Amino acid sequence: MSTTADPVAVGVNSPVEAVVAKTTTTVANAIAKTVAVISSTVSTSSTTGATLASTTTSTPTPIQSLPPSLEDGEEKLSVKDLSQTLQHFGIVDYLVFIAMLAVCAVIGFYFGFIEKKEKKKKLGEKDGGGAAGVEERRGSEALDYLVGGRQMKVFPVALSLVASFVSGISLLGTSTEIYVYGTQYAFILITLAISGTISWYIFLPVFCNLQLTSTYEYFERRFSRRMRLFGASLFVLKAIIWLPIAVYVPALTFNQVSGIGIHTITPIVVIICTFYTCVGGIKGVVYTDVVQSVIMYGSLIVIMIKGTLDLGGFTELWRINEEGGRINAPEWSIDPTVRLSVFSVFVGGTFFKLQSTSINQATVQRFMSLPSLKAIKQTLFTFSIGLTLLYMGCVYVGLVCYATYYDCDPMSTGLAGRRDQLVPLLVMRVLGVVPGLPGLFVSAVFSAALSSLSTLLNSLAAVILEDFVKPRMGGSMKESHVALTMRVVVVTFGISSIFMVYVVEKLGMVLQLSATLQSSLYGPMLGIFTVGMLMPWVGEKSMFVGSIASFLTTAWIAVNAQIANITGSFRHTKLPVSVENCDYEFDMTRYLNSTSEYEPHSGSSIYHISFLLYAMLGALLTIIGSNLATLVFGRQDVKDVDENLLAPFVQRYMRKNKYYETVELKKVDVSKLDESSD
Repeated sequence: MSTTADPVAVGVNSPVEAVVAKTTTTVANAIAKTVAVISSTVSTSSTTGATLASTTTSTPTPIQSLPPSLEDGEEKLSVKDLSQTLQHFGIVDYLVFIAMLAVCAVIGFYFGFIEKKEKKKKLGEKDGGGAAGVEERRGSEALDYLVGGRQMKVFPVALSLVASFVSGISLLGTSTEIYVYGTQYAFILITLAISGTISWYIFLPVFCNLQLTSTYEYFERRFSRRMRLFGASLFVLKAIIWLPIAVYVPALTFNQVSGIGIHTITPIVVIICTFYTCVGGIKGVVYTDVVQSVIMYGSLIVIMIKGTLDLGGFTELWRINEEGGRINAPEWSIDPTVRLSVFSVFVGGTFFKLQSTSINQATVQRFMSLPSLKAIKQTLFTFSIGLTLLYMGCVYVGLVCYATYYDCDPMSTGLAGRRDQLVPLLVMRVLGVVPGLPGLFVSAVFSAALSSLSTLLNSLAAVILEDFVKPRMGGSMKESHVALTMRVVVVTFGISSIFMVYVVEKLGMVLQLSATLQSSLYGPMLGIFTVGMLMPWVGEKSMFVGSIASFLTTAWIAVNAQIANITGSFRHTKLPVSVENCDYEFDMTRYLNSTSEYEPHSGSSIYHISFLLYAMLGALLTIIGSNLATLVFGRQDVKDVDENLLAPFVQRYMRKNKYYETVELKKVDVSKLDESSD
């Protein structure tokens, strides 16, 4: 399977190609025009705060002196007034935003109705509706809806993986992470290559050979039915918790730039996403992801260029961040309570990315929509490069954000209600001078959220159908019942996420919250898959006991960590900020009260460990616990395990030691005895 340089033409052989190509061209033209506008406006555009070229500061300390603007008695804008002036989401911005939503809806409509009708017509012409046609169409509903008939193309699937992997949480959360803690988190990009290599040699070959729609079907083949239900239940629990987080982030952005309430825009986002996911299936999801990924890349490029020019160039941006302590590396420590140490970033980060890219239902489902292992390899490589570039863009935007607000922190003054609103605030300051660009950024954040939301909803349909409904119904399910079940699942979980947003907005930073919850649930599952594919001597009872113990332990740690974060009993020390050169009025008491977040903290409790270590902890507890349980329940005979359920190098080892040859010889001997007795 070959790939070309054209990001849209590769693998697009349906009429939806025109829609995708047109949108891609429009975004590219918009970026080109924007660069021209930027060059003419950068010299005249004014920004809130002091001019960076005339301001020199030393490395900021946690508590700075009173800003001059509060001492000279001049009348200044209040925080509330300034916030309202920044909320100038114009008609052009709304049109850009609406156009993005309309394209997504049209693509979903095409695959849900037009493409589906054409396929039925072709099948009818092929066999005249006879018995052969009925047989050919049997199971096609679920196959098309969940894995695209296993005939998807490399580049669209790779872009879909990027778009769904980088949610609105990542677009905003990663940049905010750099602003608050520095570039330590950026080093986790190195672990993408490590986790991708491990995935290629251990996990993906097994899934590809088994051709599973639900990854948790592996648990039943390797262990038992109850292990399959346990894994599927954890996935559903994770989805219930994560869906509202994915919805909340873009709503927060829209609120910052337009002033429209979070709980006003949330239902609109969810309804549109639920519609195109419900009717379009995975094909609709993948091709909307293609459009959404182009918008995300375009938006980041515009912010990076315009923001750097406004600051006076890359040299000035780097100087400010270096003086502010934002250019930093992970701490050389093996202390697990250090938030971002070398150990937590490179070791814990590898486990964290491994559970996201190797055993995650949504990711594996994308890979299973491809026709061959070669196509999967090409997609994995393309996906890794695209994801790295997008994350690097988010990191750079975080540096732009700090360089812009290094002497007037919007959180300390109350201009940004939450740290996750820092990037939207930057966008309105930097891009607000060009009509349509704020709308492009909001479209990017919504694109990231919609892609992740639609991916998870489609995966939920696969898991609930394959793991809960079909095993109970057996082969008696009609195609119409299958279609109805999948769409009811999508609608039910989509609507429920609207109400869960009320809970999410009371919690902490979305990046850490998302990583904590996901790792505490997927860590034990990573351990189960690892044991299943690498340790054939571990039986079902040992695995069940080990996984339950691991899940309860990691859940207890995650819950206590969030309680400590919400109550303020423990917080990781943030890098210092300043309000030294703010030229608007704000409540100084708010700033003084916030300085406790920048004082050194230390903690020794187990739930003070770095959030990047949760996946590793869960996986190791599962592996160690299940192996210890074999001392009680006994070791399983490795000959009883189907070799297709094991990683390729484990298969080669067992064949080399003639485990499976022994089994085959026994079967032959029994067969000969039966023939002789006859």
